[in-house]
Amino acid sequence: MLGTDPEWEAMEMKMRDRTVERGMSESVRTTMRCDAVFRSIDPRFDQINTLDCRRGNGADKITWAPPAFVSDLSRFHRRYSQAVQTDRPYRVAIVGSGPAGFYAAYRLLAKAENAVVDMYEKLPVPFGLVRYGVAPDHPEVKNCEEKFTEVAASPRFNFIGNVELGDKLPLHTLKPHYDAILFSYGAPKDKELGIPGEKAIRNVYSAREFVGWYNGLPEHRDLAPDLTTGENAVIIGQGNVALDVARILLSDVDALRKTDIADHALEELAKSKIKRVRVVGRRGPMQAAFTIKEIRELLQLPSVSFDPIPRDLLPPDDAMAALPRAQKRLMQLLAKGSTNDPATATKSWSLDFLLSPECLNWSPVHPYRLSHVRFSRNQLDPSDPYLPTAKVTPKYLSSGKPAQVDIPANTFFRSVGYKSLPIPGLEDIGVPFDTGRGVIPNDGFGRVTAPSNTGDNKRLPDGSLISHLPGLYCAGWVKRGPTGVIATTMTDAFTTADAIVSDLAGQQGKGSLLNSPGHSTGLGWEGVRPEAEKLGVHATTWGDWERIDAAEKEVGRQNGKIRSKFGRVEEMLDVLRS
Repeated sequence: MLGTDPEWEAMEMKMRDRTVERGMSESVRTTMRCDAVFRSIDPRFDQINTLDCRRGNGADKITWAPPAFVSDLSRFHRRYSQAVQTDRPYRVAIVGSGPAGFYAAYRLLAKAENAVVDMYEKLPVPFGLVRYGVAPDHPEVKNCEEKFTEVAASPRFNFIGNVELGDKLPLHTLKPHYDAILFSYGAPKDKELGIPGEKAIRNVYSAREFVGWYNGLPEHRDLAPDLTTGENAVIIGQGNVALDVARILLSDVDALRKTDIADHALEELAKSKIKRVRVVGRRGPMQAAFTIKEIRELLQLPSVSFDPIPRDLLPPDDAMAALPRAQKRLMQLLAKGSTNDPATATKSWSLDFLLSPECLNWSPVHPYRLSHVRFSRNQLDPSDPYLPTAKVTPKYLSSGKPAQVDIPANTFFRSVGYKSLPIPGLEDIGVPFDTGRGVIPNDGFGRVTAPSNTGDNKRLPDGSLISHLPGLYCAGWVKRGPTGVIATTMTDAFTTADAIVSDLAGQQGKGSLLNSPGHSTGLGWEGVRPEAEKLGVHATTWGDWERIDAAEKEVGRQNGKIRSKFGRVEEMLDVLRS
């Protein structure tokens, strides 16, 4: 039953009150925290010197408080909105069924008592990044699916799967039937390096493709990475996704068999000849994005050794002692390394720092087969090399030539971030897209904005306007960029949902946010369905997902696994036809 859930509220409060514990000077911590918040609202805030940052209770903790002028803009955001009651249901469409979509749906249904949520998903099954992005050996991270299932149990929630908006069903077919549309479809593409050989040479993959492949994402079912061409794998990027890829490559296949890893991935991993994995970053250990949990898991892999990190790359003892607790523990763990004996280990891995990829090279014996990666060496700013924001510059030899190094590689993965793309037809309903930042422009609270003087305008202290597009919202990665963990997305989605509730309350029963009074049917999916069926689009329901879910678990049980995911859409739909 929806309502005030102490567990959910505790999670929100923990996220809302979290402090920044970064290993940097107080002034830099303060500036970064505030700048990040205001830059997400509008790039013009870089020129507005009205930051109000206050010290937290801890000596090395900073909490952020908004400037007074943001509080004055009452329509910008109302954190604790009153429940909304109207004569007819408010119909809200949510595009995307990942964490951002479900957390927003939970908040909307809890705070707007007369809201009805229709959640659209292009696949027949829900959960997005939780189902297809979380590593199979991290089942505890997927526990949020239980909460999402509680949301779906509400009679005011409808799951509409197997509907690809934009390509198969035009977005404009939704607008007449809803009072608000929330976009939370994530970041479906990965960033490229743009270096020679990246596209021409075989055995070059993105981490996103590889993760989708071993998690059973239909889009990458046929990736078929060749893991048998040699022993050396190189991963570019040092975030947690890169470490997930390294861990899967190095793990004992028998340990993975009990997880929900895709069956086709198990077959290929069992044939893998990869024995050495190098995870490469362009900066140093203090600037890397990985966290202690993922490092510890790699260090504890049986029969896998870790190459020690050169001590001069880690902070000296006095500097390490002064670090915030989380960073200090991470640096101490890296300094300690692994207890596995390299002499008896069958596989190994390393963290290689201060290297930028220049080009991929193929073997002279086997054209277009990857042979090695050429890197240029970097050096950290000597003024403060242990600052998490420290910059790097190219390193040169005494001759004046760039310092370079070649690293053997038979398989190559890039893991340098994801990016959002516009759904076809966004412009048709007036939604802009910032291709440079890879986000839907918004006011920081999830209201879609446009650079014009139309719509629900709010004036900033410099006299300029932020123009809200009524009834259009965004949450998650398409709102803020592909950063943060699932808990970050929860807070982000709650913020957007609160903005919707606030705006609905402001209507005071006058009608739709998205359409002028009298021009919204309020039918939701039932209004869209006839057009969808004309176009050959047949949606799946939550009940259909429950049948697919049960079938996957049964096949998994027979194979000694948690579940065996169906890796093709047709396989999912076949369950519903039987």
